[in-house]
Amino acid sequence: MRSYDVVILGAGAAGLMCAAQCGKRGRRVALLERAERIGKKILISGGGRCNFTNIHCQPENFISNNEHFAKSALSRYKPADFIELVEKHGIKYHEKTLGQLFCDGSSDEITFMLQAECAVGGVEIFLKSRITEVSRSADFIVRTENDEFRSSALVVATGALSIPKMGATGFGYDLARQFGLAIVEPWPALVPLVFAPKDRADYSELAGISAEVIACAENSAGSGPSFREDMLITHRGLSGPAILQASSYWSAGHPIRIDLAPGREVTAPIRDGKVRSMAAARSAFQGILANRFATRWLDLHEPPGWSNADLEELERLVHEWEVMPAGTESYEKAEVTAGGVDTNELSSKTMESRKVPGLFFIGEVVDVTGQLGGFNFQWAWASAVAAADALSAR
Repeated sequence: MRSYDVVILGAGAAGLMCAAQCGKRGRRVALLERAERIGKKILISGGGRCNFTNIHCQPENFISNNEHFAKSALSRYKPADFIELVEKHGIKYHEKTLGQLFCDGSSDEITFMLQAECAVGGVEIFLKSRITEVSRSADFIVRTENDEFRSSALVVATGALSIPKMGATGFGYDLARQFGLAIVEPWPALVPLVFAPKDRADYSELAGISAEVIACAENSAGSGPSFREDMLITHRGLSGPAILQASSYWSAGHPIRIDLAPGREVTAPIRDGKVRSMAAARSAFQGILANRFATRWLDLHEPPGWSNADLEELERLVHEWEVMPAGTESYEKAEVTAGGVDTNELSSKTMESRKVPGLFFIGEVVDVTGQLGGFNFQWAWASAVAAADALSAR
């Protein structure tokens, strides 16, 4: 039996951060990871350069059944705090777009940094640790295939269901249910959308074409926020930052509305030209969209005539292109999982269970999901530090 002050399950972003913070404050920490290495999702993030935070991070950038829950943790550990840690380790970085910060080099730099911080605190990391049982009497007891760990505090940082080929599972949800905590039904977020059969037949051969658009998803509650970024046509549907962002707010049976020409009046050259015709329309549209996409879209939305009323309707359609997705690419290609451990079960200040003293949930396993652009990492860092602050005060 190995005894520690804190046992943390999951050596991803949140688990590593929490372990390092607890260790540096004098707590004896065991960090258990079922994979063969730490931080596997960190390594693939940001195209291998790790979009580790966003300087514009606000509570409004997160989805949760309780829109206020994330405010406490985010206000106490801000992007500037993580940037200070990055700079302390000499990691070079740059702002790409919209406040997104990336490593100049590899994502490895962030995992090495977190591992070094854990080493400073004497954290013991146990890889290839498959948990067979978790129980609680006076303390928590975590059994793996080879070891048994005892602690008065257990932190669940096991992530969620996204990218199962990286080892993602619903273990954290199962553990929450075991201890009587409610779960907000999870769903894939930041995920490509799949065309319905007709749209796939119409557009799939345009795979690889992109355009700057404004995308907005509808769900049972109405319309979600709008996102002005790139859209990418794939063989199966739509992707790219604008679509990934909108997908988090989409629910089945509702459309995605796409403005293909933000801030542009596409039909003005047709209206002002000497000849109103399909050729004139193609010329106008190809000045804004990729030629093949412009031609195909116009062929599928050819107006009945070229009167001012017809052109007004064509203008409306290009700014309100409605696509009814058949579904998403599911957890296999979802960057994150929305939903998770119900925030009503946790203290927003400490991340500790209200029902089970000493039991904490942090990171993606909690019903707090960020938009694309470094927000989910910032939630991982902030929720981890919130738990570590509480654990260090025990």
